[in-house]
Amino acid sequence: MATLLITESSAVARANFSDMESAFGNTVLSHYPDGGWVRHWFERDGGYRAAFSDGRTISGNWTREGDRLCLNDIRPRLFLSRFCSKFTPVRFGESWTARDPLGRRVRNELVRGRSH
Repeated sequence: MATLLITESSAVARANFSDMESAFGNTVLSHYPDGGWVRHWFERDGGYRAAFSDGRTISGNWTREGDRLCLNDIRPRLFLSRFCSKFTPVRFGESWTARDPLGRRVRNELVRGRSH
């Protein structure tokens, strides 16, 4: 879910970066049907962190690659070091469905501020 802006031109890079602007300084919250959740934080410098409802945390880097948002160099490496999903631009208060790395359906929402 993030990017170091690997693109073909600086104009495209600026457009991709601006698509992520609402995520910076805020939280993407993923809700699972069983009540679990994951909080995702994206940084302007390409950094990524996440905290799970069971206490686990991960970190890595994000990139926008076309219409996909990719997490790279995920640490600690559990079962994969890279995961990409379709990029969905949203505003505060909107939610969207997606799949996690295991194929499970999640409902995501963009939450104002850094909720921990």
